[in-house]
Amino acid sequence: MQQPLPGAPSPANLGNERRMRVIAATQARPKSSHLYVVGLCSAAALGGFLFGFDSGVINGAVNALSVAFGTKAAETGFAVASVLLGCALGAFGGGALANLIGRRPTMLFNAVLFLVGAYATGAAASALVFILWRIVGGLAIGAASVLAPMYISEVAPAHLRGRLASLQQMAIVLGLFGAFLSNDLLARLAGGAGATFWFGAPAWRWMFWMEAIPSAALLIGTLLIPGSPRFLVSTGKLEQARQFFSKIGGNAEELVNQIEQSLRGEHRPRFSDLIVPGTSRIAPVVWVAAGLAAFQQFVGINVIFYFGEMLWKAAGATERWALRINLLTGFVNILATIPAIALIDRVGRKPLLLVGSAGMALMLGILAVVFATAGGGPGNPVLSHAAAIAGLSAANLYVVAFAVSWGPVMWVLLGEMFPNRLRGAALAVSGATNWAANFLVTVTFLPLLKVIGLAGAYGLYTFAALLSLFFVWGTVRETKGKTLEEM
Repeated sequence: MQQPLPGAPSPANLGNERRMRVIAATQARPKSSHLYVVGLCSAAALGGFLFGFDSGVINGAVNALSVAFGTKAAETGFAVASVLLGCALGAFGGGALANLIGRRPTMLFNAVLFLVGAYATGAAASALVFILWRIVGGLAIGAASVLAPMYISEVAPAHLRGRLASLQQMAIVLGLFGAFLSNDLLARLAGGAGATFWFGAPAWRWMFWMEAIPSAALLIGTLLIPGSPRFLVSTGKLEQARQFFSKIGGNAEELVNQIEQSLRGEHRPRFSDLIVPGTSRIAPVVWVAAGLAAFQQFVGINVIFYFGEMLWKAAGATERWALRINLLTGFVNILATIPAIALIDRVGRKPLLLVGSAGMALMLGILAVVFATAGGGPGNPVLSHAAAIAGLSAANLYVVAFAVSWGPVMWVLLGEMFPNRLRGAALAVSGATNWAANFLVTVTFLPLLKVIGLAGAYGLYTFAALLSLFFVWGTVRETKGKTLEEM
């Protein structure tokens, strides 16, 4: 075996030196190049805004839908959760389509899906038609949940990637708040979600039609951004990739060479990639990702965002106050996401998840006790003034614990934790797992409410939050500061 010359750097050191040169170059970029990258990531994150808006808009329309279509609790629950079936399919297929035709064309197609789905859902004349179009809207949401983190992780420099990828979660919570605000304004102007409003249509239909505005913004924003440099390199468009890296102030030749090396031996994503070579076992990182995706939903966060109005009505609030509480919760969600963006590249991913799990378990436990000790029975709780304040405070602190941890961190990890050879297939599986878990929690909430009440439901979510703490402690590895090619 040939030995290196005395004093010559080893292959490992060469890799370290190359990495240090790239990091030094990226950290020396002018502010203008950083602003350009932030602009690109913000445009991609508009998909996250629609993800949040489309997820939250149903919140103010649940009771009106039940009356309009004459559905019972289980049917109404399925109408709410049906969007998540489309989400699972969209997450599954969005990554594959992006690898086939590119990130930007897929995002354009997705914007059109959002636009069409928003109009058709609001115009639905029956529960069946409503469900079918909600599933179409879900396809767009699911694809957005994969496309935005994929694009952002591929254009963002390593030292900023965590914060820029967190823009997706900020966009989601802004979308949720936007839906809550729109719902509240429309219900207030019309005199209720079911009341007749503009052009003789009930207000709940306008709640869905308002989604056309951000859908058009996503369409325009996507037309203005370039293709992902990694996809450009994979399709042989090296000069375009160099131009992109030059524009953001990076070492264009070095970065293109890194991507070329990482792509050698790669092929179109397939599910056999998830198997450890030479065995029949699924790669451990895929199980970890699926666990993260499932636990993010099993803690019950979307019960508050999908059923907030109904939840607070069950606790004795009027429709007007229930919608205002939703606004408060949405605003708290936005504020709590800001420190997550500031901390994720400093503190790291794993510490934030651990703190979040502990905080959620504590607040959910308090909520379970509040509703367990309420008068009126499990199906019709009556809270005293002190209990109502305690419940509202615990619910919002629970949202804070989620927003500074599991909300953004799970999506950041899914965008960066996989080796290149299995990233496409693993993203599809973990994204679909997240939406399947979301569907399970959503479709079971109303039946649970009737059988074990809010106390029992929050008790189950408390248990899930505790399990998530041990899961993160034992399985999750830190990815802070590593380039995608090093994964």
